[in-house]
Amino acid sequence: MATYIALSTLTDDGRKTLKERPGRIKEVNKEIGAMGIKVLEQYAVLGPYDFVTLLEAPNNEAVLKMSVELGSRGTVQLITLPALSVDKFIKSLK
Repeated sequence: MATYIALSTLTDDGRKTLKERPGRIKEVNKEIGAMGIKVLEQYAVLGPYDFVTLLEAPNNEAVLKMSVELGSRGTVQLITLPALSVDKFIKSLK
């Protein structure tokens, strides 16, 4: 399984949904799980993004599918980055 970092920004519709139903965040995480992707950690943040989510997924294709599915709803915009632990990165340089 590979690690990914998702940076998400809510749209106006997404903020409205979140205000009305804060638990929707956990519901979406369950939907992501049903796509074969595990949410490892998730943080609400200040700044240009609303959430930073650490994911574990089988491959890039699964993450792309998740991104299209969630983005097509019109409530969130995603930037998803493949990530490599520093230890694995150092090992790859040797």
